[in-house]
Amino acid sequence: MAKLYFRYSAMNAGKSTALLQVAHNYGEHKRDVWIFTSALDDRYGTGIVTSRLGPQRGARTYDEGVDFYERLKDAKDVACVLVDEAQFLTADQVRQLHKAAHKLGIPIICYGLRSDFLGEPFPGSAYLLTLADSIEELKTVCSCGRKATMNVRIDADGNRITQGEQIAIEGEHHYIQVCGSCFYEPRRVTTA
Repeated sequence: MAKLYFRYSAMNAGKSTALLQVAHNYGEHKRDVWIFTSALDDRYGTGIVTSRLGPQRGARTYDEGVDFYERLKDAKDVACVLVDEAQFLTADQVRQLHKAAHKLGIPIICYGLRSDFLGEPFPGSAYLLTLADSIEELKTVCSCGRKATMNVRIDADGNRITQGEQIAIEGEHHYIQVCGSCFYEPRRVTTA
């Protein structure tokens, strides 16, 4: 029986790398995999899933107007659906993916962040944590050596940013992973 999977982590844990490995494994067996990524994430180009390690692969894009169940219900021979940047899904889209897994028999694996730079849940992640049949944390480490579970937004000088829109794709600032203890430190963040 197909399931909806949610594999989450803080930044830099290898979510996209893991997604690309799953796609490769299906491809080795000549199985058709549909990969989706958010149209919001254009850091490496639109419609491209890229690992910070270098590998990349083309993907279909989604925005809040995409109905996943409608797109998948007439699809032929789709062995698996992989969704990158799943935190950007809407609540309805998570329900559509859950329905597709159970009604269409297509395994769906979503990869994303659990929370934003302020420790607030992303709507897509909150619904994935509620509806996913299988939830797995991909682990990474904080600069202090503890397990990182949170994300912070920093500027070019390493100063923590504590205000702003929930979604701001990397540009003048970037994101790093931290442990819970370091998340509550108001000081400058150590990046290495």
